[in-house]
Amino acid sequence: MYRFGSPPNYDPNIEDSIEYMAKNNGRTPEDLAYDIMLENNGNNFIYAPLVNFVDNNFDVCYEMLSDPNTIMGLGDGGAHVGFILDAGYPTWLLSYWTRDKKLFSLEDSIRRLTSDTASAIGLYDRGAIMEGLKADINILDIENIGSSDPYMLKDLPAGGSRLMQNTSGYLANIVSGKITYVKGKKENVLPGKLVKLINIQEKFKEKDLV
Repeated sequence: MYRFGSPPNYDPNIEDSIEYMAKNNGRTPEDLAYDIMLENNGNNFIYAPLVNFVDNNFDVCYEMLSDPNTIMGLGDGGAHVGFILDAGYPTWLLSYWTRDKKLFSLEDSIRRLTSDTASAIGLYDRGAIMEGLKADINILDIENIGSSDPYMLKDLPAGGSRLMQNTSGYLANIVSGKITYVKGKKENVLPGKLVKLINIQEKFKEKDLV
């Protein structure tokens, strides 16, 4: 576990771990962890990677992301929202892996977030800028792409909580040719609709394949 920091530090060194800092200061990890959580008026976070960080690096993540069969644009933005926030990983891909580490080109990252993802789930009417396709477009300022400190909202049914982060570097978001957000500020026009995918098994039944 690590002090998350502000701005958030997703790639800390072993010396930044709460266990390491506690031992160096003659304290227990639990005692130091409580002090860290009390920072920022009691709103501070502790960073506890669940998997893929046992060696204090992202080498295994890079190996997975480098596989051409990895789909980067499909995220779990809805489940477990009280203690993890997966919705921000496209921003993390563009900021950390692409801009800062330069391990992927900007062109490849955008393709894998857009057309690769759309075609993988059969949405062939979007994912590229072409005549006749759905005009969903993000205008980026890649040098300023990033995420804010996380914060907690309690706006779910029955007072449920969810983690949120603000993002920067998105100059405009366009859905179906309509500008929906400008620098993170919502416009009045929101033309987005729920996408309902046909069950693949049902599709096979229609073709007598099952």
